[in-house]
Amino acid sequence: MIEAQHLTNQGTTDGTMMQAITQDRYGEAEDVLRLEEIARPAIGDEDVLLRVHAAGVDRGVWHLMTGLPYPVRLACGIRTPRTRVRGREVAGRVEATGSAVTALHVGDEVFGIADGSFAEFASARPGKLAPKPANLTFAEAAAVPISALTALQAVRDRGRVQAGQKVLVIGASGGVGTFAVQIAKAAGAEVTGVASTAKLDLVRSLGADHVIDYTRDDITAGGRRYDVIIDTGGHRPLRQLRRALTPRGTLVIVGSESGGRWLGGSDRQLRALMLSPLTGQTLTTFICSENTQDLQTLTELVESGQVRPVIDRTYPLSQAPEAIQYLRDGHAQGKVVINI
Repeated sequence: MIEAQHLTNQGTTDGTMMQAITQDRYGEAEDVLRLEEIARPAIGDEDVLLRVHAAGVDRGVWHLMTGLPYPVRLACGIRTPRTRVRGREVAGRVEATGSAVTALHVGDEVFGIADGSFAEFASARPGKLAPKPANLTFAEAAAVPISALTALQAVRDRGRVQAGQKVLVIGASGGVGTFAVQIAKAAGAEVTGVASTAKLDLVRSLGADHVIDYTRDDITAGGRRYDVIIDTGGHRPLRQLRRALTPRGTLVIVGSESGGRWLGGSDRQLRALMLSPLTGQTLTTFICSENTQDLQTLTELVESGQVRPVIDRTYPLSQAPEAIQYLRDGHAQGKVVINI
């Protein structure tokens, strides 16, 4: 746990201040994150100010915090993080709106993406927010945005999953994987989820038709072949993944955690893109598009009961470093959320 530090000499919050998790240099959570009292973010004409109720913890938080792999720093600050407050997934209420904002109003309950969501207040663009699903708590809604958007676009847009197809989800118990299993099932696919022994029951509970324990079995065991593979975790060689695909199958690489400081696994994604035109299989990757329309699609899936967020555990704002470390250590089944 970290102690609060104050940027002013007032000693108490005066209505324009807030508590936030900040960092001024790259590094691991316990070394660089601290709880500070800082000024609430100012908003422009096209922004809204959110009163944050909960914030999701996704793997991107760790990459932005550590500045790894190094190309991350080209966009986020070469020597120090350009955005001091961590966190991006958010659920909360609209506190104020810019003069050009017409789609949202003060008091609206929303979820989506806001830079700096590990704080009591955060600034966001309306184009990255949507009304909070009516059947979710704020904590549950905060578990959805980035992870579920990534899963939706991997399954629907890149994988183009159709009813009756056989789909393999690697990393099925993780933040993206739990949503990918459910979204593929909602599309009518026959879904196989890959996870460790302790997490197989969770994957089954999400509707997976079959499960593979990667600690015991290979994904190609028994000559299994899949129309679509959604790879959200690990760093399996392309040749192994291609053996598990049908001759005209599609591989969608969502993430890769090789630990490399320069490429961080993106070399495998680049190789896939270069190889794809030379084979009958489609080998692809993508960058998640953060937009209101797809958030609304997720709301429909959630409110219809076809998709539900899975929360492993929640933490208070002061324990954000522990939350990030728990996720980084690979313990989480589903999502980790910070209540604020």
